[in-house]
Amino acid sequence: MEDAMEEVQTPADTKTSFSQKNLLIAAAAIVLLGIGTGYLVSGKGAVSPAGQKKILQEVKDGAQKGQVYGSSDEKSFKDSAEGTLEKGGVDGEGSHKLIREGGESQTVYLTSSTINLDQLISRKVKVWGQTYKAQKAGWLMDVGRVEIIE
Repeated sequence: MEDAMEEVQTPADTKTSFSQKNLLIAAAAIVLLGIGTGYLVSGKGAVSPAGQKKILQEVKDGAQKGQVYGSSDEKSFKDSAEGTLEKGGVDGEGSHKLIREGGESQTVYLTSSTINLDQLISRKVKVWGQTYKAQKAGWLMDVGRVEIIE
């Protein structure tokens, strides 16, 4: 007779398994939405609005006139300068320098933790960055964005 007794699911048991199933589906949906949002925010899945230049993240050997590299955040990098990029700083300040018209007093010394400036040596560029107080350099800038002029 004990074998004849079967366990019968009550409505409460059905409700519990249904709630757990919904909870798992909701958790999976949240994870997928989070991954999708992260992909779009990273810029790899973003589409440039019409008329705007595409901002590349990595400088490659085939860098061409008009290409823009680095950050799209114009508010953080509001200082800009244009000139020819060369290797070398002054007395330990800057890893590169931007040679501009007007002589040595117009030289901008550059650092960048976001862009490999070595790939742009001898190119005429426009840089955007944040100016910092320097001990030796007349103008020291942390570059966050670069456009190739020539």
